[in-house]
Amino acid sequence: MTFVEDVLLVAAAAFVLTSLVGVYRIVRGPTMPDRVIAVNVIGSNTVIVIALLAAAIGEPGALDIALVYALLNFVLSIAISKFSVERGGVL
Repeated sequence: MTFVEDVLLVAAAAFVLTSLVGVYRIVRGPTMPDRVIAVNVIGSNTVIVIALLAAAIGEPGALDIALVYALLNFVLSIAISKFSVERGGVL
């Protein structure tokens, strides 16, 4: 492995660790907006991890997967926000 691949893998691991903080916020979040933002952060971190792993292993096809996942993450955030507002939430 080269130095660049090692750095990309370490960065991916760091984003996975930050996603664990988001899981904590989903479980313990006091309000619905906290949980929505945590889900969005975890989705964004997942996209970043997929892109970093694609760069590390040299597989450009995985970037398409990251792009599709980013679009799904966006739609999910909009759907949760709309559901929350219809139920009386303040988003």
